[in-house]
This record gives sequence, C-alpha cells and structure tokens, in this order.
Amino acid sequence: MKILVAVKRVIDYAVKIRVKPDKTGVETNNVKMSMNPFCEIALEEALRIREAGKASEVVVVSMGGPQCVETLRTGLAMGADSAIHVSTDMPLYPLAVAKLLRALATKEQPQILLLGKQAIDDDANQTGQMVAGLLQWPQATFASKVVLGDQRNVTVEREVDGGLETLRLQLPAVITTDLRLNEPRYATLPNIMKAKKKPISKITPEELKVEIQPDFKILEVVEPPKRKGGVMVGSVDELVDKLQNEAHVI
Repeated sequence: MKILVAVKRVIDYAVKIRVKPDKTGVETNNVKMSMNPFCEIALEEALRIREAGKASEVVVVSMGGPQCVETLRTGLAMGADSAIHVSTDMPLYPLAVAKLLRALATKEQPQILLLGKQAIDDDANQTGQMVAGLLQWPQATFASKVVLGDQRNVTVEREVDGGLETLRLQLPAVITTDLRLNEPRYATLPNIMKAKKKPISKITPEELKVEIQPDFKILEVVEPPKRKGGVMVGSVDELVDKLQNEAHVI
C-alpha cells in the first residue's frame, strides 16, 4: 500500500514574523524556513504505518520553487522512500494545492493521502477538505489516532468540540493530522546522508494538466496592534466598571 504525504515549507515556528515595509506580505529573505509542524506529524504517522507492516511505500510531495527540495530532503531523511517536487513559481492557495494533489493522487494511486490539518503560515485549514471533495474520497480531519485495519478501511479518532469522534473510512481516504497524533522523530546524521541518494522526481502543473489561477489578491498585510499594559484595580466594582465602560466586553 502506498501513502502520499503532502508537506509545506514555512517560516520556522520559532522565528518572529516581520511584515515587509511595503505591506505586501511577510519577510522571507534570510529567514529560517522549515517543514510545517503539522506536516511533520502527518509524515511521522505515515512512517509508523509503514514500520508496522501496513504500508509498503511512503512518498512525500511539496509544491513551490526550488527551495522546496530542502524540505523534501528533510522528509526523506526522516524515512520517506521517495519524493515529488511540483515545481512552480506561482503563488499557491488551498484550492490550487488541492487540484494539484488530486492530479498527483490520480497519477500515483495512493490508498491514503495524509496532510497536516493546517499550515502555520496561513492557518487556512482548507486543503485536506478540498482535495477530498475533488477526489470524492472519504475524509477524517483533526486526527488524534489512526488505526489501519485491513487493506480496505482505516479507523480514525478525531477531536471535536464535544470530545472525541471515531470514524471508519473505506480506502482510499484523506486524513488530516492534529498535534496530539504523535511526536515526530528527528532525522539522524546517517539518514540525512542516505537522503541525498533517494530520488526526487520533478513535475510541473502543466504536466499534471492543472491550471493555476489566483483565487484572491492580498491587498495589505499589517501587524496586529500592540497590547496595552495591564492595570491594577482596587475593587471588584472598579473592575466591572472598566470591563463595561472601557473594554466594552460586558
């Protein structure tokens, strides 16, 4: 069984985000980039399924410019068998990514398509749901536990507002991962060296017969307003008065 894992290159979670002076986006030049943490969890789960003997191959895919190869090498160093780079310099938004993943899934024929539930740069939480709709595959989002039965179904425990929900999906299926699913492994030095010899195939949207069109235009990016300093109040009545007349929250 083949598992296809989509990963995204994002600004590292520990980096302080800076808005460009012209307010067209955030600064990415000379900024540390890494694999999206939710994508790392998705890849770790795919590797664990393979190590349990339930899958035979894990393929990692990323989309964007040539810098994505670095992210793919990280995925290969973690243990993926091979990688696919969808090469494009066009800006990619969730619907375009979903269309590309649909084309890749049709070409590669995986039984499971694993994604992080969202990327930490845009927090869209849309791609998994969109690609499941385009493929007309069953989906389980926010997975906190994945148990593969036979080659025909998978049981997924997912987090919802009221607690936990358990779903059984027929394969092929789309699964998006939550933070509590697992703790990703670190790539060891020997595996980093081995990753340099693993294959990365390159393909373009044109070869996949997918036309990329921007769904929207970013007009302006601004930093959130700075928080005001806290104040000490002398009584409950003064606190209620400030909440009512200054903060306007009651």
